[in-house]
Amino acid sequence: MPRNESIKSILIIGSGPIVIGQACEFDYSGSQAARSLREEGIEVTLINSNPATIMTDKVVADNVYLKPLEPESILEILAEHKIDAVLPTMGGQTALNLAIKCDEMGIWEEHGVDIIGVDINAIEITENREAFRNLMEEIDVPMAPQTTAKSFLEGKSVMQEYGLPVCIRASYTLGGAGAAIVHDEKDFDDNLNKGLHASPIHEVMIDKALLGWKEYELELLRDKNDNVVIICSIENFDPMGIHTGDSITVAPAMTLSDTTFQRMRDMAIKMMRSIGNFAGGCNVQFAVSPDEKEDIIAIEINPRVSRSSALASKATGYPIAKIASKLAIGYTLDELDNQITKTTSALFEPTLDYVIVKIPRWNFNKFPGADRQLGLQMKSVGEVMGIGRSFQEALQKACQSLEINRNGLGADGKEVTNQDEILHSLAHPSWNRLFHVYDAIKLGIPFKTIFEKTKIDVWFLKQIEELIKLERKIEKFSVDNISKDLLFEAKQKGYADRQLGHLLRCLESEVHEKREEYGIKRVYKLVDTCAAEFPAQTPYYYSTFEYENESEVSDKKKVIVLGSGPNRIGQGIEFDYSCVHGVLAAKECGYETIMINCNPETVSTDFDTADKLYFEPVFWEHIYDIIKHEKPEGVIVQLGGQTALKLAEKLERYGIKIFGTSYDALDLAEDRGRFSKLLKENNIPYPKFGVVESAEQAIELSKDLGFPLLVRPSYVLGGQKMKIVINEEELEHHVVDILRDMPENQILLDHFLGGAIEAEADAICDGENVHIIGVMQHIEPAGIHSGDSYAVLPPYNLGDFVMQQIEDITKKIAVELKTVGLMNIQFAIKDEMVYVIEANPRASRTVPFIAKAYDEPYVNYAAKVMLGEKKVTDFDFNPRKEGYAIKIPVFSFNKFPNVNKELGPEMKSTGEAIRFIKDLKDPFFRKVFSERNLYLSR
Repeated sequence: MPRNESIKSILIIGSGPIVIGQACEFDYSGSQAARSLREEGIEVTLINSNPATIMTDKVVADNVYLKPLEPESILEILAEHKIDAVLPTMGGQTALNLAIKCDEMGIWEEHGVDIIGVDINAIEITENREAFRNLMEEIDVPMAPQTTAKSFLEGKSVMQEYGLPVCIRASYTLGGAGAAIVHDEKDFDDNLNKGLHASPIHEVMIDKALLGWKEYELELLRDKNDNVVIICSIENFDPMGIHTGDSITVAPAMTLSDTTFQRMRDMAIKMMRSIGNFAGGCNVQFAVSPDEKEDIIAIEINPRVSRSSALASKATGYPIAKIASKLAIGYTLDELDNQITKTTSALFEPTLDYVIVKIPRWNFNKFPGADRQLGLQMKSVGEVMGIGRSFQEALQKACQSLEINRNGLGADGKEVTNQDEILHSLAHPSWNRLFHVYDAIKLGIPFKTIFEKTKIDVWFLKQIEELIKLERKIEKFSVDNISKDLLFEAKQKGYADRQLGHLLRCLESEVHEKREEYGIKRVYKLVDTCAAEFPAQTPYYYSTFEYENESEVSDKKKVIVLGSGPNRIGQGIEFDYSCVHGVLAAKECGYETIMINCNPETVSTDFDTADKLYFEPVFWEHIYDIIKHEKPEGVIVQLGGQTALKLAEKLERYGIKIFGTSYDALDLAEDRGRFSKLLKENNIPYPKFGVVESAEQAIELSKDLGFPLLVRPSYVLGGQKMKIVINEEELEHHVVDILRDMPENQILLDHFLGGAIEAEADAICDGENVHIIGVMQHIEPAGIHSGDSYAVLPPYNLGDFVMQQIEDITKKIAVELKTVGLMNIQFAIKDEMVYVIEANPRASRTVPFIAKAYDEPYVNYAAKVMLGEKKVTDFDFNPRKEGYAIKIPVFSFNKFPNVNKELGPEMKSTGEAIRFIKDLKDPFFRKVFSERNLYLSR
């Protein structure tokens, strides 16, 4: 049956600003769904309050509403457009909650809007834990013993009945909010209260904890004819008790017998069919007993595109959100093409001839004092995915992608050897437990002890042990006498040249030369969804060490765009937005575009964004091998944040062209000594500063600069380790702290301009001509990181004299740095004098915000300038300028109770929202302005 032709216009609800537990995987899903529906000639209207994502860009939807996700905004859209249906499954829990609220208010019925892709009753059943449990009993699907509690006394009674440990899960929450495992009776009361308060209906489900059981997820799709396909099986490396968003996960499932997998499949399909009659995506989570019985217990089912859907899409090459949106408008799976092969149908279940490993990325360093132990509440801020021919190769590549100053798993001299520290870490999992499992095996701690402490399946432990045995074998040789077979085996298991250099006591470059001598080269394999049973049409690649190369190089002119790696606080979805626009601009200029990135949550790693996608670590060795293979005209580093910029020096050294601003100019802006000399020569005011390398030097310099001082390491992003100190004791303590964590970094000391106003300007420059795209004024005074500040575009009270200084300085610095592309400059304004704090000749966090506020594709323009295809004077800048746009930082402090929530020079926000106002009399602006100043005066 063809699609429902009565649906001409669809509203997609987005997920709002990024928070821990609901990140950019939903922007990816929403973007993919919008593109899929527009292919069908359907008018797509989108509502989302997040300006940093490509999802809220005109290239994605016909009508974009950057508005609060509230019923009032929905009513405004329905008054403006004839909407036939709403698709609420692409925006996570936020979108579903809004759709339910509007349904309860009768808004959809009143305006004749159908809800598609989900059954509201199905959501009610799956979120109401008691109703879900009753349904599972009816269909004979086992669950852990559990009882609903709607009061403190009910909860206490359940705990007495079950005994400890128990899991407390709050109803209708996201990312495990309000959830906890309780081992000790003294902690029960506090966690029960937290769960009841976290639930919007004041309800928790208390279940007997299945600690040590293995956890699995299945991603399903169903059409209106009740055809169901299992897209992907995902196994958690970590056992039950750690939120899936914080678990290392592996696909396909590695330690599951086929008979148990078939039982799990049948159970998942039965569960999906029982909760409602809807066409779309579904995620089901199971626990399996860690014994020969392999008993299966259902944990939960999500009748929508989930966090794991993005991962499963990238793991298999099967675009779940794209297909789910087509199913929602009436297509059946057999009517749709497999997007990779183009010859088989979407009813074809993906088959993997490779392994993927996902590792989460945390930012605990942003929250000193936070409880770093992982549990039922998600705490990670991003994730990476490695693809390899074996679990070991995929694991090493995922570790190389994390950007935590490790070269992979082990073999870098950073092992922990304190047995007590290791044993504590194994029993109390945190971000580094994987590395401590490696350390434990290397130290000789018995497998029995490691398993008892972690409950990680012995198969995974054996895989890591094999790596350690291989390392011991390699260490017996030098780079001169290691055999070709042994070196080849190490590369097949994912070892980086840097790791092998450590084991062989030589330089990374010497290992590379030895590989070249032996002819050991990377080859590239297609992610094809069907284990090469049918030819794939989509150029989506990963690397490995074999003999057949499936990546054919064309004779077109090419450009490589380096992605930004895993999301983290200070470097998030805004750089993915920039990378996507960079790719689109390069395509328009006639280039074959090549994307390199390892973040499965993003649109930049969608298989049809660039002409070729290499899903690889943004790690020098991988990038260099791709460059040698593809031979591009050059590389764009300006759009991928600090991740890509850090590779500029190596690109320069190896004679590889950097499109846009030169490496020397990028380095000049980062090198405070050189940059301040440039400012001085051009009579541009800046705070007195100095550069030191020790605490003694810092104390001595402080006598000249005077307190307060802004202390920060060089070459970092997001204000990392930046702090304002007011005396010698604080200065000494912070300098020692920086040197402990960043021994190679110089430390910058600036005299801090207390009480100054802060502003920032973004501009595009072609080396000669400069266009300022926007100037933003912060509501908070200088001293709070720009990412954590409310900011207003255009400025609300700077005055003509100050604005002229900002304009003159921006243009002068852009030209002096020979900027080609984007630039962001931050200013402190005191007594009508404008001082330069710093300049960043690259895409910044603020560019997507300005682009959305002014409705101009500034990154697209800048990318064409970088490529040398356009001059700034070629563009007809005509931005929308009525009213003001306010940038609203969003935090996830609820994930880290008892931490210092005070804002300062180091960024702590996880996302942002945008709000438009007509004038400064707007109640929202007045409320924000008074609240922020009241907060800061306390």
